[in-house]
Amino acid sequence: MTPNIHYENREIEGEHLELTDKTAIYWLGPNVTLRGCTLVTNVSARWLHLVSGTLIDCTIHAKSELKTLPWAAMKLKGCRFKGRFGGNDFGLREDLDERQKLGGIEDCDFSEARLNGCRFRNCDMKTIRLPRWPCFTFLDPLMHVAELRRHAWPGLVGRATVEAVCESPVGTVAVTWHAPTVAEKMDTTVEELRAALETAPGIFM
Repeated sequence: MTPNIHYENREIEGEHLELTDKTAIYWLGPNVTLRGCTLVTNVSARWLHLVSGTLIDCTIHAKSELKTLPWAAMKLKGCRFKGRFGGNDFGLREDLDERQKLGGIEDCDFSEARLNGCRFRNCDMKTIRLPRWPCFTFLDPLMHVAELRRHAWPGLVGRATVEAVCESPVGTVAVTWHAPTVAEKMDTTVEELRAALETAPGIFM
């Protein structure tokens, strides 16, 4: 029987939490506050459930790539992210249930993380430290849809990656990708991708 490990209805301060047992299911919340903790993950998002809670001044370190994890129910303030994150959504979502509207993100640092296909929603990106090249970020993509679609892109980047950005849900304020991963999957090179990004609107890298 798969064990369930719950962190709920309490405040935890200054602890090192290892979420690394691949035979367990981890639950953060409801109503958990982590303050000044280090959270190490080495499990797939399938085994990690973010129910509701607050992370303040924590370090989140993904030992293996953490894919398609929605953080909407968690309030993140002053946290640092390390490791690889793919298809994660950060920030609150106003289109979901009340629990999802409790979350949000501010003053967080992703400069040591590798993000690919990660979205930031309904937050102030001026308070977020993004990773630099070889990661790159579309800022305010929904304001630049027409220009992004007209822009010249190499390989399949325009038809796939950029189109996915342009189709982002309402409230999306940034989308970050990893250039080598995009280039490999979109039939282009890192050099060609960078050249196209340098003349595109709203790009941070």
